[in-house]
Amino acid sequence: MAKSKIVKVNEKIADGVVAGYKKIEDGVVNGYKKIEAGVVGGFTKMTDKFVDEFLTKDGESVEDAKKRIAEKKDSVSAVSKTQDSPQIP
Repeated sequence: MAKSKIVKVNEKIADGVVAGYKKIEDGVVNGYKKIEAGVVGGFTKMTDKFVDEFLTKDGESVEDAKKRIAEKKDSVSAVSKTQDSPQIP
C-alpha cells in the first residue's frame, strides 16, 4: 500500500526534529563534559599544590603523600567505627 503524502511529510518532519534534538543534546553534553573536566582538573591542581606545599615529607612525592594520608584516614576511621560500635558481651 502506498504511503500518502501526509505520512511521508510527517516522517520527514519527525526525522528533522530528531536530528535537531540530537545535535542540541550532543552540544549540551559535550559542553558539560568540558566544564566538568576543567573544574575537576582545576581542583586536582589545587589539591596537588596544597599537598605538595603542606603535607609532603622530605623527598616524598605528592602521590605518595596522598596515599599515606588516605591510609591513615582509613585506619583512623576503622578504629573509630570499632570504638563507636556497641559492645556485645
